[in-house]
Order: sequence, then structure tokens, then C-alpha cells
Amino acid sequence: MRRNSIIADAKFATLQNLENTKCNSSKSGGQNRHEILIKSTLTGKHGFSVASILKYLEECNVTIQFVEIKRPEENSSDSDDDIRLNEVYVQCQCSYTDLENAEISLEKNSSLVVKRLSQLGPERETLHDVPWFPRKAADLDYCRHLREVCEDNQINTEHPGYSDQEYRERRRQIVDIARKYKHGDVIPRVPYTSDENQTWKTVYSKLRSLHAQGACSQFNTSIRHLEKIGLYSEDNIPQLEDVSRYLQDCSGFRLRPVGGLVSARDFLASLAVKVFQCTQYVRHHLSPMHTPEPDCCHELIGHVPMLCDPDFARFSQELGIVSLGATDKDIEKLATLYWFTVEFGLCLQQGQLKVYGAGILSAYGELEHALSKNPEHCEFDAEKASTQSYQDEDYQPLYFIAKSFQDVLTKVRKFTNDNIIKCFDARYNADTESVEVFRKNNPHDVARVVEELNGHITFLRGLVG
Repeated sequence: MRRNSIIADAKFATLQNLENTKCNSSKSGGQNRHEILIKSTLTGKHGFSVASILKYLEECNVTIQFVEIKRPEENSSDSDDDIRLNEVYVQCQCSYTDLENAEISLEKNSSLVVKRLSQLGPERETLHDVPWFPRKAADLDYCRHLREVCEDNQINTEHPGYSDQEYRERRRQIVDIARKYKHGDVIPRVPYTSDENQTWKTVYSKLRSLHAQGACSQFNTSIRHLEKIGLYSEDNIPQLEDVSRYLQDCSGFRLRPVGGLVSARDFLASLAVKVFQCTQYVRHHLSPMHTPEPDCCHELIGHVPMLCDPDFARFSQELGIVSLGATDKDIEKLATLYWFTVEFGLCLQQGQLKVYGAGILSAYGELEHALSKNPEHCEFDAEKASTQSYQDEDYQPLYFIAKSFQDVLTKVRKFTNDNIIKCFDARYNADTESVEVFRKNNPHDVARVVEELNGHITFLRGLVG
């Protein structure tokens, strides 16, 4: 079971942005909420001063709402009043003109680079310009909306590890790896303890006893091959770097270590650039069959084998691409679709009910429940699934059944084309490993697509003789 869901996060973001908009509407007068990242090209003690950053912004009529700072790796003797930085993330409110003036003012210092990340909130619905979003895997370094479940004030009192200080300290150590990770780094190997490996063994062996009969053929094919080549076994927790390299060969997806729950928008965006955000910490050893949030058991057992299948990986990526630049309300719908497909989806294979959702494949009790006669089973309907109520504290009362992955993909495509309206379209370019943006009704962009289409038609003619 998972008490923290991607849907809950999407709904929270919508309400938070709406509330912020209401609170500021009386005094904002044409202002919008933005997020920017200010980086120094210098390193160590030569970073820039947080005091000077705040001064620059205030002089340009920028109202600061949230600041996150990153200190240099090296130890510094600077006082707290003049913290030297290499990077600062800012959520702020101001007009476009004032933001542009602030960017110019900051960049007068040749060692500073300002990156405008996005405009926040429901006002996105009226944007004529394409908002910022990750267009390549390296851009995920700028996505900062991380909900760190390992922090003291974030672990619920009902969490199995709440009273275990040793476990909490261990979680902090593993989360530190993800905090320091940047795209292109080799994912550091975690020296898992005997308790952690035993927890994995308990979970893995219990679930594998049900997979043969309950899991879909794509899952069973993938996990058997992972076992055959020695990446997966019940004895040791797989290392993300090894699994990521294999996954990239299978479907083009790669893993990225993450320290906790990622916001729904950032998580979906990562799928668009073929990246799956994956935790490295392990659930508490006294409760191996229960986790209140995703851990490496859920993600390595539930998600990775399915992402090894190219068709399923394509479906996951398309959900991510549709999410790019979407409104908060549309992110809610896409997060709910993700929940009832990628996390809790069922399918028919040779007339039998099978599981392809990671939330079921990685949960012994949910797997038995999903295939029983207790819950309601419905044919997959994208529109219904996008607003279906869900359960994140107990087993799902309802599951959607897909005829095939292609069936789900076709229905989701139609739903998103009809319901998620943006001023642009996006697609993934496998050659450049990046997202391309096409503005609607733009002659140049239309010509590009027509030219490529003609090339595909010529190739097709050659195939059919």
C-alpha cells in the first residue's frame, strides 16, 4: 500500500497554486508567478552572495516567495549573513518586464547564469508562449519539486521506521546520493546492509511465487531475462547503474536516483525524456510487505521489468510528453490515468486476467486482491479513468482492464488529443534524445513535418515494392 500517491500530489499542486493566485490577485496587478534558477560559473568559495541576489531581485520589483540554496561542496568560512552559493532556486511573483530586467541585472555579473524554468499556476491556461519544461534528460537537474519523505517532519508517525533512529539515519545517507547526482554521473553504488538485502529477499521471493500465474507475459519475459543474466536475484538488491544500462539497451529508458517523492509534473516530465526516477532506499525490515511510499523494491520489481518492454515504455513516454506544458488540472487527469494504468492496470491475455501495473506487481496482497472477484473490473476507458476516484490507503476497489497495450495507447491518444489543449505539440526525437516543440498553425513547423512525412512515405513505398 502507498499512502503518498502521484494523484494526491497533483491535486495538492493545483490547490496550492489556486490559493497562491487568490492571495496575490488583489495586489499583483498583471503579475505572474515564475521560477528561476541562478547559477554561478565559478566554484567553491568563489560562488555568489545570497544577499546580493536578494538585493538585485528586490530592486527590480520581484517579490520572492520561496528560495532554495545550495552551498558549495567545499567547506566555507563565510558567515551566515553572506552565504556564498553556486546555485539558488527562486519562486517569485512579478511582471514579465520586471523579470526580464532582473535577469539583465543579474547577468551583468559575468559569472552568473539565469535560467527561467517556468511560469507557475493555473494562469498557464492563457499562455501564448511555450512554457519551460525539460526537453532532454540533463534538464531534469533543474526540476526541483522534490518531496523528501526521509526528513524528520515528513515521516508520518504511522511509518514503520518512525521510531527507528538507525533506520532514519540510514535513509538520510542513501538520499544524500540522490541529492548530489547530476545527469551524466555514474549512479553511485549503495553498499546495502544484511538487513536491507534480507528485506529484499523476503519481498522478492514472496512476489515471484505469484508472478508466473498473475503477471502479464511481458513482465514475466523481462524479469526472467533479468534473472538469467544475473542482474536480479533474491539474494541482493540490484544496483541502479547496472539496471539502468540494461534498461537503456532494451527500450531506451534510463534510471535516475531520486531522494523521495517527486512532484507529479516533474515525474511525468521525466518520462517524456525516457527517464524513470527511482529511489535507492529500502522499506523497514520489520514491515517487508508494506511501504507507505515507493522504495527500490516497488520500483525495481514493479516498474523496471515493464519498462524493458518497448511497447509499454512507449506508452509511458507518451503520457509524459502530453504532460509537458499542461495545466495543473490536466496534470491531475494524466496522473490519474498513470495511476490506473502504469501503477494499477490489468489486461486480458489469452482470455485470462493478468497484471501489468507496478503497484500490483510489487505488492503481494494487492496482487491476490486484484485478480480475485472482490474488486470491480471495468473495460479501460481513458475518459472515465482520468477522473476515477482512487484508494491510496487500502486495496483498489476498481481496476481497469486493457485489451492490449496498443489499445490503451490508442484510447489515451484520442483522449488527450480531444481534451488537453495547448498552443503547441511536442514529440521526442530519438536522434537528438530530446523533445521537439511544434507551434500549432506555424507554417515552418508544418513544413518540417510534411518533409519528414514524405520521406516516410518514400521508405514505405520501397518496402511494399
